[in-house]
Amino acid sequence: MIKSIPLNKLVQSPRNVRRHADAAADAELKASIAARGLLQNLIVRPAAKGKFEVEAGERRRRAMLALVDDKALPRGHEVTCLVLEEDAAAAVETSLAENFHRLAMNPTDEALAFASLVEGGASAEDVARRFGLTIRFVEGRLRLANLAPVVIEALAAGEITLDIAKAFGATSDQEIQARVFEQTVGGYYAPNPDSIRRMVLSGTIKGNDPRARLVGREAYVAAGGRIERELFDDDDSESWVDVALLESVAQAKMEEHAQALAVEEGLAWIKPTLDPYASHDLVEGLVRTPSEPAPITEAEIARLDELDASNDAHAAVLEDEDSDEDAVAVAEAAIESIERECQDIRHRQPVLAPEVKAEVGMILTLARDGTPVLQPTFYGEKQPDAAGDEEGIEVVSDGGSDTPRRSALSKRLIDELAMQRRDVLSLHVASDPGLALDLLVFTLADGDTLDWRSRSATTIRGSSPSGPIIGFEPADAPVTAALADLRTSLDESWRAGADVADRFDRFRSLPDEARAAWLGFVVARTLEASLNMTGDRRIAFHDHLGRLIGIDMAQWWRPTAANYFDRCRSR
Repeated sequence: MIKSIPLNKLVQSPRNVRRHADAAADAELKASIAARGLLQNLIVRPAAKGKFEVEAGERRRRAMLALVDDKALPRGHEVTCLVLEEDAAAAVETSLAENFHRLAMNPTDEALAFASLVEGGASAEDVARRFGLTIRFVEGRLRLANLAPVVIEALAAGEITLDIAKAFGATSDQEIQARVFEQTVGGYYAPNPDSIRRMVLSGTIKGNDPRARLVGREAYVAAGGRIERELFDDDDSESWVDVALLESVAQAKMEEHAQALAVEEGLAWIKPTLDPYASHDLVEGLVRTPSEPAPITEAEIARLDELDASNDAHAAVLEDEDSDEDAVAVAEAAIESIERECQDIRHRQPVLAPEVKAEVGMILTLARDGTPVLQPTFYGEKQPDAAGDEEGIEVVSDGGSDTPRRSALSKRLIDELAMQRRDVLSLHVASDPGLALDLLVFTLADGDTLDWRSRSATTIRGSSPSGPIIGFEPADAPVTAALADLRTSLDESWRAGADVADRFDRFRSLPDEARAAWLGFVVARTLEASLNMTGDRRIAFHDHLGRLIGIDMAQWWRPTAANYFDRCRSR
């Protein structure tokens, strides 16, 4: 029976299945009711003292109560309700059905609906305010409405993802969008947002593009690629017209290279990308596996000594005012080559035990010169003890009872639910700066405690960088002793926690001064080695930091025979 009931007669039902709130969604609902009234009736059940318990529609009831607090509705506002005369068990089922069988609007429908409102005279700000959304969200949907019809239809049909549709929107030219769509979607080439964005932003590419250098002119032309060349063009400046074809050939070559490298390196997999970096989309769902740089060998130490001596010899030529131009040019080239070789030796590749390495993978990027580069980071796809496969994973849920219930869920559904849960947690952490700061500092500090078997809760990393010289610790420097004293003064009582959750709780219970000390330490230990002089050791931002702090360098370091004079070559 449909009935109008005063808002102050409606109370929350203990049987309502919804237990968790979403602040952003609740704000949207409140704005919607304020603008258009209640569009869907509540489902209630008679209770004691003339009250009615809300079995379905608790969020709407709370939104109206918030409007009462804002003086936008009277406390006795009449609410349209469907009154049920059923038992408690049936009420729970009704609440579950009302909440479960909901379908969120397709982004295409949202985009076209917002565009219709704007065409009717509303601004993006008006639409955002009316629906309790951010202006940025509304503007994003309006950009979708301006996509080429073929792209919008593909998004509506689920043929492309929202991220790919947004990538098409990198240009407002619908003709380019449609052309790239025809070249990529539905064919052999599997598009991703980054490649789509590159293609719509450039109708052609130059011959010196990393993708062109990777594939090579001969292979591109053999695959049917076209090249346009002006009178004064050379191999680097000529235009390669068939971008989608080039992307396809380049991707296939990178995948072939990745498969060979995976076998050579003993890895479970290697993911290739045509970008010079590992994008967020590429590492989404992956977990970094902690690793240490490979130990330096005695042969490499000996080689560094040889290079150091050679560098001194060539530096003497540069310092000698009587050196001729040819000798100076040779010395400069030699020093540059020495610095590159030293850097290659000192920048150690990470290493893992063979049994661990066989379970993880790496990312293969494309350098600007067209060379595939293996990024020095290991990633795991899931926890080592995770059970299940692509067909189904057995998940345990306590359901509030003593006996766990087991249900078979697909891996895809598990991953989607995990990502949604992550986003909910992220929203609330972002809204609590104090907790976020504690989490940041704790994660950086606790990185020393975790081992590779423990899946990290975040991607935050801040370990000490490997210096240009392995194991260098000048015992006679005052700053070395001061840093050691600072390290030993930190309160490490929280490390006694039984697990990461217990350690975090203990860390948060430390006094403000103790947590602040940890903040300073974990940030300070990430600083790279730098020197205020011309060369690859120069980091200008370090100079800026030093000026801000007002550091008196003479207090911490003075030249001595051991640390400076005996190591300088006299002229």
